[in-house]
Amino acid sequence: MDSINKMIVGDSLNSLKQLQSQSVDCVVTSPPYWALRDYGTNPVVWNDGWQGELGQEPDFNQYIEHLCDIFDEAKRVLKDSGTCWVNLGDTYGGSCMGLSYSGHCKGKNSFLPDDLSYLPKTAHARGKYDKSLLLIPFKFAVEMVNRGWILRNVIIWQKPNCTPTSAKDRFTVDFEYMFFFVKKRKYHFVQQIEPFKESTIKRCKTGCNENKGSHYQGLSKENFERLEQKILSGKLQGKNKRAVWNISTTNFKGAHFAVYPPKLIETPIKAGCPENGIVLDPFMGSGTTGLVAKKLNRNWLGIELNPEYAQMAEERINAA
Repeated sequence: MDSINKMIVGDSLNSLKQLQSQSVDCVVTSPPYWALRDYGTNPVVWNDGWQGELGQEPDFNQYIEHLCDIFDEAKRVLKDSGTCWVNLGDTYGGSCMGLSYSGHCKGKNSFLPDDLSYLPKTAHARGKYDKSLLLIPFKFAVEMVNRGWILRNVIIWQKPNCTPTSAKDRFTVDFEYMFFFVKKRKYHFVQQIEPFKESTIKRCKTGCNENKGSHYQGLSKENFERLEQKILSGKLQGKNKRAVWNISTTNFKGAHFAVYPPKLIETPIKAGCPENGIVLDPFMGSGTTGLVAKKLNRNWLGIELNPEYAQMAEERINAA
């Protein structure tokens, strides 16, 4: 217990190896997305011999392999009754990331040419994948299942205030994915209820339409009347929470690029971690997971590679 509610500074893979098996109740995290940012930390030495930050791999298949190696260790640390929630965004082939990324990808295994003079324009021209959505989140999810995880839900985080895009030959992407994994068929889960829509309440007050064979989402008249009575009496307060979550992004004044909104992870922690349990974030970043865990009367444990981010996260959580 003396090792919780604190930050561990180090890379996720090796830091997780130092933790006791089956010691945390819930994992909630958002790993670095592939080929999105260079966080400027010391390179990590991976099992395959490659050195660099997670997300800077020259090939997305290698990125998925590294990421799933980390979650192999997270699985060991997670209790059999535990839950694991992973927010992960996708990448387009051919997207330009600029010179900072291209410099890290240079070498014998790089897809980039040696002349750095025009790399800002070609930093992510991936040949046959150019302009194609790479489906990295789903490749990750499939590999996780292949490694023994049980995938319970694909949750859509829909962003009503998403960042506009300059692309004119496709639609604006206004969502990301959150995957809900477990280790075993039986696990800790508290059902989350969302209120009925006003239209549903109004329909219950109005009653069945006798001229229609289908009265409410395919229910018979008898079943609709039973549902109607439960709703009007207050016995039924709402419906099982759906898998599309409409949550706005939030601003963060600290020096961290990728911060998910606290509201996004409130439901996973409420549903997937018992009170006074331990929530682990192997990619703690700015500390949002610890902040929300503390607010919801859970303990937290964070791992962060960048010492400056680790300090910022701990100060932010302690000040809450």
